[in-house]
Amino acid sequence: MRVKLPEKSVEAYRKVVGEYVDALREEARDLKGLKVIHVNSTAYGGGVAELLKSLVPLMRSLGLKAEWEVIEAPDEFFNVTKKIHNGLQGGEVTITEEEWSLYEKVNEKNAKMLDLSADVVIIHDPQPAMIPCFLDNGGKWIWRCHIDLSNPNKDLWERFKGYLVKYDRMLFHLKDYIKEEFAHISRIFPPSIDPISDKNKEIEEKTISHVLEKYGIKRDKKTITVVARFDPWKDLIGAIDVYRSVKEKVDVQLLIVSAMASDDPEGWIFFEKVARHAGEDEDIHFLTNIKGVGDIEVNVFQRIADLGLHTATREGFGLVISEIMWKEKPVVGRPAGGVKIQVDDGVNGYLVWDVDELAAKALDLLQNDEKRYYMGKKAKEKVKEKFLITSHLMRYLKVFKEVL
Repeated sequence: MRVKLPEKSVEAYRKVVGEYVDALREEARDLKGLKVIHVNSTAYGGGVAELLKSLVPLMRSLGLKAEWEVIEAPDEFFNVTKKIHNGLQGGEVTITEEEWSLYEKVNEKNAKMLDLSADVVIIHDPQPAMIPCFLDNGGKWIWRCHIDLSNPNKDLWERFKGYLVKYDRMLFHLKDYIKEEFAHISRIFPPSIDPISDKNKEIEEKTISHVLEKYGIKRDKKTITVVARFDPWKDLIGAIDVYRSVKEKVDVQLLIVSAMASDDPEGWIFFEKVARHAGEDEDIHFLTNIKGVGDIEVNVFQRIADLGLHTATREGFGLVISEIMWKEKPVVGRPAGGVKIQVDDGVNGYLVWDVDELAAKALDLLQNDEKRYYMGKKAKEKVKEKFLITSHLMRYLKVFKEVL
């Protein structure tokens, strides 16, 4: 399925990044007319869809012929790919030959069904990773891996890596994720946020007040905001435990903001576990797309927070961290995966593993307005320097020139 997207001009970012826009135009000069297709598993929910929603139109604005295709697959396929995802992140999983066969057949079907005739095709994550095995379109293939591949399940990796042999480049968030077998074609490639999207742009006070009133959020109460999928790796149960510990000393509310992604069949199961753990606490708010929460609402819930909390035990990158840091909020989180290249411990937030230590750091920030203010300023500076979509776009332009 081809995703339809509105136009977006790189010129709109000049007010944020200034002359960097001119550098992008210069870099893209030799790539005008280049046909590029991104392929992933869902058009909404999760960081990949969030990125492509902005990246594809921006590539077009620089003269590239960029498109975004989403694979079609039954629910059973996503049950298998969730296992693959968990196994690639180190989980103990068992995948039967029947399940591998389903994975292969769905990839083969999409390879035939989608129009992937292009100069460069970028395949995102494990779900459509096998598509190049069934095509010889004369173009270049890039695998864009958004997950933590530092310590995969060994048996699963032995099988899965055989599906990756046709790629010309592989892109990973961190050096730690690069596998030795593919090191020669791998590049470090952190993702980014879009500073002028609905999720990150400045919002009028009347909009903020309307959203808070609609969802019953109190403005006069200290607020901890967590943005994460309902996924065991995100440890939202741990986030509730942190909140409960802090609440013994400070009157605080917890906002758990999430999107139920169509390619994550475990989401509802884990949501029920987290909801049971939360119990009847009226200061724990579950705010999801099922309740009408969209980009503007997420923006509001991050913007009114006193701090961000991120309790994931495994994390490919964690774009939600850069999002809330862009709104000048310090983050308390675990140093998992890409979290540790966004949060500088003691500078724009804190990094600790233990729930009690997370609670202590959160309490320290909630009780110290001046420290929280200055750490928040440093947080935004870090994102502007490293993790805006304009830098991400530049990395893509350079890697296209490499593979061509």
